[in-house]
Order: sequence, then C-alpha cells, then structure tokens
Amino acid sequence: MTQTAQRVAARHRTLRVEHRPAAVRATRRALVEDLRSIKVSAHIVDEAEIVVSELLTNAVRHAQPMGDGRVRVHWEVKAGVVELDVTDGGAHSTPIPRQPSRYSTSGRGLRIVRALAHEWGVLDDERGRTVWVALGGPSRRRRF
Repeated sequence: MTQTAQRVAARHRTLRVEHRPAAVRATRRALVEDLRSIKVSAHIVDEAEIVVSELLTNAVRHAQPMGDGRVRVHWEVKAGVVELDVTDGGAHSTPIPRQPSRYSTSGRGLRIVRALAHEWGVLDDERGRTVWVALGGPSRRRRF
C-alpha cells in the first residue's frame, strides 16, 4: 500500500471487535496509529484514546454484543474533528454520566467522555445502541 493510500484509509475506519475486555487495548492502539499517521493534533489523539477506551469498556461491561457477537467501533476525521462511535447490541439502562461515590472505583467513564467531548450523544435503533463523540470541534452529523 502506498503512503497516499495509507493516509486515505486512516481518515476513517470501522472495526468489528470481540465483545470482551481484550478488544479495548487493540482498538485503542489502532485508533492512535491511524490518527497519528494523518497528523491529527496530539491533544486530540490523547483525548480520542481515552474516549475509545471508556466507550468500548462500557459496551463490554454493560451492554449486549451486536447480533454477530461483536461491537462496532468507527472513527472518521473531518477537518481536524475526530468523530468516534461505538455500537453495541444495547442494554436495559441508558448510558448517562453518573455521580459515583467518592470511594467508588468505577462509574466515571461517561463523565470523562462528557468532559473531553465537544459533543456526544446516544442513538438507539433496530441494530442496537450507538454512543458517538466529536472531539476537537462540532460534529457534522445531520440533526433531525
């Protein structure tokens, strides 16, 4: 693959990963490599690395996998803005930032995502639930 082709491929990517904790590290690594290869700001790369870790960990811990037993992770870079989404098979509860107790060892993931994101949201449809995030600026998603 040529250098130009690698850059085009790195601007957007979709992975279907196993619904298990081991998928988080490999997904995080792939995202960081892609974003660095197209010279996304180091600050945004760091934020994206944290966000994908939190969202994929939440999908594995709290949601069902999609019909194929996997979780879909997609990212795209548009004009310096990183749009990232994680789609799972859904769960009984809606993902919302919670206020954990002072001594709790978990429960801060969506608060971290909310703090880093320019925008974020949750979409439910017949395929499952998608949590999406825009880092570095507003999303170009169509709003209805």
